[in-house]
Amino acid sequence: MAKTVVVYHSGYGHTQRVAQFVAEGAGAQLIAIDANGDLTDAQWADVNAADAVIFGSPTYMGMASWQFKKFADATSKAWFTGAWKDKVAGGFTISASPSGDKLSTVQYFITLAMQQGMIWVGQPTQNDGTTNRLGSYSGLMAQVGPTDPADKIPQGDLDTAKAYGQRVAEVATKLRG
Repeated sequence: MAKTVVVYHSGYGHTQRVAQFVAEGAGAQLIAIDANGDLTDAQWADVNAADAVIFGSPTYMGMASWQFKKFADATSKAWFTGAWKDKVAGGFTISASPSGDKLSTVQYFITLAMQQGMIWVGQPTQNDGTTNRLGSYSGLMAQVGPTDPADKIPQGDLDTAKAYGQRVAEVATKLRG
């Protein structure tokens, strides 16, 4: 089985909850970006050793959090050496409104993955009104009300998160051969 990590920033616990379901589906290690946008050296080593990396961030003001962007900027060290070339990548986000410009965040993840030479995995789950209810196929999107706690994230979004994590890990395992 391929080694998968979920690298995410969560400001208020919502992204962390989604990350937990993605990681459960992928059998992945969770790596939280701290409030200062940093990872420890040990966490960087785990990301660099992974076959698949799933990115996660809340969508704030139409984009990933600044903490996630700081992490992304720090990946330039891997870019210089091609260290992440051919790793599998995926990504997810959550915001308070059904759109919330979440697509901008997922596209940011895709661009980061493409710059790194990674292989992007999209969302295969069909919108059946419960799973993939927001109809995102480029990555995982979830939504919960602006004042709702993380435990109010709809179960369908969490089920979709688990299925997406599983999909990314399956693709990584196939490509690892």
